[in-house]
Amino acid sequence: MFSYGLLAVILVLYLSAAGLTDPEIGLLLTLTLLGDTFLSLWITTRADRVGRKRMLIIGAVLMVFAGILFALTRNFYLLLLAATIGVISPSGNEVGPFLAIEQSALAQTLPGAKRTQVFAWYQLAGSLATALGSLVGGGLAQILQNEGATPLSSYRVSILVYAALGLILAAMFNFISPQVEVQRNDNGNSKINLLGLGKSSKTVLKLAALFSVDAFAGGFVVQSIVAYWFHTRYGVNPATLGAIFFGANIFAGISALSAAWIARKVGLLNTMVFTHVPSNILLILVPLMPDLPLAITMLLLRFSISQMDVPTRQSYTLAVVSPEERSSAAGVTGIARTLGASLAPLFSAPLIGIPALAGAPFIISGVLKLIYDFSLYRSFKTIKPHEE
Repeated sequence: MFSYGLLAVILVLYLSAAGLTDPEIGLLLTLTLLGDTFLSLWITTRADRVGRKRMLIIGAVLMVFAGILFALTRNFYLLLLAATIGVISPSGNEVGPFLAIEQSALAQTLPGAKRTQVFAWYQLAGSLATALGSLVGGGLAQILQNEGATPLSSYRVSILVYAALGLILAAMFNFISPQVEVQRNDNGNSKINLLGLGKSSKTVLKLAALFSVDAFAGGFVVQSIVAYWFHTRYGVNPATLGAIFFGANIFAGISALSAAWIARKVGLLNTMVFTHVPSNILLILVPLMPDLPLAITMLLLRFSISQMDVPTRQSYTLAVVSPEERSSAAGVTGIARTLGASLAPLFSAPLIGIPALAGAPFIISGVLKLIYDFSLYRSFKTIKPHEE
C-alpha cells in the first residue's frame, strides 16, 4: 500500500510529462485496471488450490515488471503492455490479487465477532501506509526538481522505487506461515461453478453487480485524477499534493477504524450505507468550492467518513456466504469492483482536460454512488450476518 500511494500521486503527471495525450492517459489507466482485473480473476480462483503464498509472490513480481517497463520507456504501446499485464494502482487503493487472498487468510482464523474489527485495523494499516507513500512520492519528486531534475526524470525515480518495493514485497511474502493455506476437506458433494461459488452464487453475484457500480463511480475520482485536477485547477505542486493525500489517507484510516464500533451498534449494512451518503454529498461539493482551501477542506471531510464502508463491506461479504466459498466471494466481488473502476478513466480523463468540465467527474461520481447506496440498502436490508 505504501508502493501504491507513492506511485498514485505522480503517475498521471509522469504520463503527461512523457508526452501522452489526455485520451491516451485515460486509455492507459483503463487498461491498467482491466489488466489487474483479469490477473486477479486468474490468481484468486486458483489461490486455494495452487497456494496463497505462491500467488501473492506472483502478484509482487508483476509489480516489479510493470514498474521497470513504465520507467524505461515512453513508447505508448510498451506502456500499454506494462499496464495490461503488470500490477499498478493508479488510484492509490488496493488492486490486483492481494486483498482477496489476504482477507480469506484472515477470515479463516477469526471468529465472526472479531472479523470486522480486524478488517478495520487491516484497512487502517493500509491507509497509513498509503498516506506515507503519497507524502514520500510527492516530496521525492519535488526535492529532485528543486535540485535541477526535469519533472519527467523526477517522476521516473519514483516509478523505479515502486519496482524495487515490489521486489522487497516478493521476498517478504516468501516468509508467510503455512497457516494461511486453505485446509481442504472436500467430500465431493458440493457443486462449485467456474468462479468457485456454490450455494452462495446468487448473493455474491448481486453484491458484485452493486459493488461494480460503486467502483465505476469511484473510478471517476481516483487519486491520480484528483491530484491532476488540483494541479491543473490551482497549480498545486507535487509536494503539496503529497501532503494533501497524506492527510486524506490518515482521515480515511481513522474512519475505517471507527466503522467497527459503529457496526456493533447499528449493523454492518446500516454502517455501509448511512456513512456513505454524506461522504458522497461532500464529494460533489469539492469542485463547487470557490478556492483551494475550501476544496481541500471538503476533500478531507469526505475522506474522514468515506472509508467506513470498506471494512464493513468486506466483512459483510464474507459473513453472508458459505465459509468454503469465501476466497472466491472475496475475489469475485473484488474483481467486479476493479472492472467497474477500470471503465471510468476513459470518461474522466478527457473531462479533466476540458476546463469547463474539469469538475464534472466529482459530481458524476457522487451521484452514481448515491444511487448505489439506495440500491444496496433496498436489496440487502433483510439479509443479516450470523453474528447480528
